[in-house]
Amino acid sequence: MNKEGITLKGYPDTLIELQAAVIVFTVIGSGVTIDGLSITSDDPYAVEFIQVGGTNHSIINNIIFGPEQAGPSSGWVVNRGFVTQANNMTNLLVRNNIFFSLRQPAYLNPNIEGDIVNNVVYNTRGFVVDEAIFVFSGNSWGIPENAVDIALLFGTITGAPYDPLTALSTNNSNATISDQR
Repeated sequence: MNKEGITLKGYPDTLIELQAAVIVFTVIGSGVTIDGLSITSDDPYAVEFIQVGGTNHSIINNIIFGPEQAGPSSGWVVNRGFVTQANNMTNLLVRNNIFFSLRQPAYLNPNIEGDIVNNVVYNTRGFVVDEAIFVFSGNSWGIPENAVDIALLFGTITGAPYDPLTALSTNNSNATISDQR
């Protein structure tokens, strides 16, 4: 989608089911909102459901999940809820979504900024922050628990919005944080 200021709004009980290793939505441009969709796949594919680049996009009120995978999550297929395009995303809002049974709810690539607010995440390996700057607030974690809730990779900034780690954890329902910086 390379549009300006549009909203893709889901109807209740509608399910988008990926049946091949392709990205369901590639969002670029400015001001696109993905709202109220349920997205999954028939098999775990090594691809994200949503790829986001551009400015001022919102991913809100969605349920994004993968099929169950056997064994420990460290051996799962790397399927993700969404991925940001490196060096090509500003002001992304991710709010009121449910992510589960995915390797990761999101991979946040370098030089990206935004807010991840009031989401519920479980049975994943957690949000991965790779030199991105995101404010995490009000997120919660369900059962089965995540391997970690938020992973801060090498090269990610120190200081606000991630430090102090105790505040980041407290502001996100006592999140488990893997600090690899």
